[in-house]
Amino acid sequence: MKDRVFLDTNVVLDLLGERISFYASIARIASLADRSKVQLVTSAISFPTLYYLLSKYESPRVALEKLRKFRLLTDIAELTDLILDKALNSTFTDFEDALQYYCALSTHCNIILTRDFNGFKGSALPVMTPDEYLAGRLGR
Repeated sequence: MKDRVFLDTNVVLDLLGERISFYASIARIASLADRSKVQLVTSAISFPTLYYLLSKYESPRVALEKLRKFRLLTDIAELTDLILDKALNSTFTDFEDALQYYCALSTHCNIILTRDFNGFKGSALPVMTPDEYLAGRLGR
């Protein structure tokens, strides 16, 4: 069974923004998805945040093109009433992370990739960085 990997907004930004310190590992994971070795999932709510951040450093046209290409690699977790209610009533200290977490659960992901471990304390899913995920795949 292939992994369903939920990508938090920060690791998608690492990929699309080609952030030097973090790009290589998330690019390898995107390549695995492109070859159908893993299934990537991200939330619909990540897209406006990513557009906003990317368009601060690149033209809006380039930001949209990057999002279009990324969209081809990933399933999208919708923000539903149920997810919103769960996040509003959760014990998460960061509301956006709560939304991401419940999106990951709703799409049957088996892992969350992020660089923000504090935001996912108490997660029932394993939470790791892209580097840790790749190291674990090599050990299988």
